[in-house]
Amino acid sequence: MKEWLHEFMERLESIPVTIVGGISLVASLLIPLIFKIEIPIYLDPAWIAVFVSGIPLAALAIRRIIKNKGISKISSALLITVGMIASVAIGDIFAAGEIAFIMAIGEILENKTTARARKGLKNLISLTPVQGRRISDNAEEMIPAENIRVGDVLRVLPGETIPVDGVIVSGETTVDQSVMTGESLPVDKGIGDDVFSGTVNRFGAVDIRATKVGEDSSLQRLIRMVQEAEDKKAPMQRIADRWASWLVPVALLLAIISGVAKYFMGDPDFLIVGVTMLVVFCPCALVLATPTAIMAAIGQATKHGVIIKSGEALEKMGKVDTIAFDKTGTLTYGALEVSDVISFDPLLSEKDLLTLAASAESKSEHPLGKAIVTRAQALGLSLNKVDGFSMEAGKGVSAQVCGRSLFCGNEKYLTAHGLASDDAVRNTSQALKAQGKAIVIVAEKEKYLGVIALSDTLRSEAGKMIAKLSDHRVNTVLLTGDSRLAAEHFASRVGITDVRSELLPEEKVEAVTTLQKSGKRVCMIGDGVNDAPALKTADVSVAMGTMGSDIAIEAADIALIGDDISKIPYLNRLSKATVNTIRFSISLSLIINFAAIILSFFEVLTPTTGALVHNAGSVLVVLIAALLYDRKFK
Repeated sequence: MKEWLHEFMERLESIPVTIVGGISLVASLLIPLIFKIEIPIYLDPAWIAVFVSGIPLAALAIRRIIKNKGISKISSALLITVGMIASVAIGDIFAAGEIAFIMAIGEILENKTTARARKGLKNLISLTPVQGRRISDNAEEMIPAENIRVGDVLRVLPGETIPVDGVIVSGETTVDQSVMTGESLPVDKGIGDDVFSGTVNRFGAVDIRATKVGEDSSLQRLIRMVQEAEDKKAPMQRIADRWASWLVPVALLLAIISGVAKYFMGDPDFLIVGVTMLVVFCPCALVLATPTAIMAAIGQATKHGVIIKSGEALEKMGKVDTIAFDKTGTLTYGALEVSDVISFDPLLSEKDLLTLAASAESKSEHPLGKAIVTRAQALGLSLNKVDGFSMEAGKGVSAQVCGRSLFCGNEKYLTAHGLASDDAVRNTSQALKAQGKAIVIVAEKEKYLGVIALSDTLRSEAGKMIAKLSDHRVNTVLLTGDSRLAAEHFASRVGITDVRSELLPEEKVEAVTTLQKSGKRVCMIGDGVNDAPALKTADVSVAMGTMGSDIAIEAADIALIGDDISKIPYLNRLSKATVNTIRFSISLSLIINFAAIILSFFEVLTPTTGALVHNAGSVLVVLIAALLYDRKFK
């Protein structure tokens, strides 16, 4: 029975049925004017609008009275239902149908703007490893992930997802931790280093001892944080409902007082005066102010490549005073590129050094090696034949290139192959690392040839974007999983002074929460899975729509199509303009309502003309909101 009733109400609230109600009102108004006839009350076409738009409204009012607590039992739906019933009682069917129809339109507009996709959590859960390779008595055994226990030793091969949190007890490798930390660079790992569930082992095989399994693992904590943050998101409450706690009593009191006063004054139309007041006091324009302004703003944003998922997000964005940025894939492009080629040999040019290194790395699967090869190919350099290629996971490679024994890797790798420490190499490496760059040292036998540095690339528009936000008095913060040096280097280049680095997902959440507790209204902007909990925790969030992970996009309230972060200041101004427009429309609607009340008392307005006047107020509110669609924002 409940399912049938729910389906019936949904049909009545559908757009086609609501349109039928609107047509019936037009017919009720025009038929007497065109054909010069008086329609009997029981045949008035406006009954259709009363039925299709009024029944769901009355049902909503009753449901709120039964389920809501305290003053929240009184809502705008209750006031409008009372006005509708009063209009029917005195035989003004058009007035009853008109106020119900306007409310139905407001409901449709609000539903259109607040509908949000919620499949991101499912995508996050899909990352959960389903099995692991347990080592027992020197034998390997594939077991379900839920059967792994703390202390079990697990072997993880190249390309596999690490099933639980643990510590490496054997082997060396490079791990892609972007799912957890958002780091642009894979991290080299050796014996004693921690690894996290859900991260990917890129190269060497390692054995790990499980330290956190099941619900205690990093990935499961990440999933729980997204769920908990989602639960904290309250649905947008209608402005009219927030005001209804005093609108309804005031409207009823005014109607009763006016009717009684007119009665003792000997006015035979005292009942009509009271009903007219109820009709004109109905907050249709008040209800329409928010969804129509939001619809117009969302339409404008879409034209500029900004997808806003809900009216609540737009409303909150207009009140933001602090914006927290992730680094990788947000302020930067999230792709490694060769930034520096420094030769220590005066007889070896930078192009020659790059050619030798790219040739040696041509058989490597490491991201740094691939980036070096990509750079050489982009410059049109011809790579040489490679013999005797060897790779030590997480350290470096060696190869014979044109009869030269080359080594490419980190300082430990080269020292292990007999190259003595060198001050020039050390100083150059430290200077490049201070800029947040990864380095590959190139050497031949016992001679250092040079250093190749690689870095994420800063978006060209990032600096101007931060400067504009500062002009708009919006504070900016950098929250990143990258190293302190890399974070501070990029932050200084764009003008962010508040930098928080080496953060895990839960630490990003803590940083956002701390800002909120200090009284800030926080917007979080990110692109990775690791950003999802912080995106959900922030008052409002923005995801990079092209590069960003599906989970980040689903977790966020707003998405930037094309990853154009220069749109952030535009979004901030549009949101503030929308909030101001809503406030202006609400104030205007209240002025019209109170003016109509005075006119009703002096019987200038009847229920029908009162309905038309307050309908005109609704139209005015819609027109004001429509101006947002084409407004120009610098």
